[in-house]
Amino acid sequence: MPTLMLLRHAKSDWPKSGGSKLDDHDRPLSSRGRKDASRMGKYMRSEKCEPALVLCSTAARTRETWDLVAPELKSKPKVRFEKALYLAAWPALLSIVQSTAATTPWLMLIGHNPGMEQLAIALALQPKTPSERARAENLSKKFPTCALAVLEFEGDWRAVKPGSGRLAAFVKPKDLESE
Repeated sequence: MPTLMLLRHAKSDWPKSGGSKLDDHDRPLSSRGRKDASRMGKYMRSEKCEPALVLCSTAARTRETWDLVAPELKSKPKVRFEKALYLAAWPALLSIVQSTAATTPWLMLIGHNPGMEQLAIALALQPKTPSERARAENLSKKFPTCALAVLEFEGDWRAVKPGSGRLAAFVKPKDLESE
């Protein structure tokens, strides 16, 4: 069963660089973002959310998010940095998911909103149980920085399409603050 993890980059900052603002692509994480990313990595390990392949946007904030999540994981997945993920719209993200090798059981995308949120909402099936409904409602309200959506699918990656996934988890950094 293919499992997709959608991780929005952690909270970024707008520091000044030599008197002028950095380009959006070069923005680093804030101190809160660094804490959230590490905490999310610990959560992923505790829940056995271990990707086999990570596709990460080339933006500084997504790369830094991955650099803080990775040491917390038990596995060492294959990682590719993809410019196509930078500020990608959800249909482009879906195309990337669909082109994943069938032999990849767990895929993680690390990217940006609104594409990540829109993809998660588009892929999630109509919830059937009260817990699924609660997760879907939570997801539809907001997909904050460093939030993680975990979706499960039948078939292979080529069969992934809107409405074909089950939202197995949706976790925000705020949910992990007591941990």
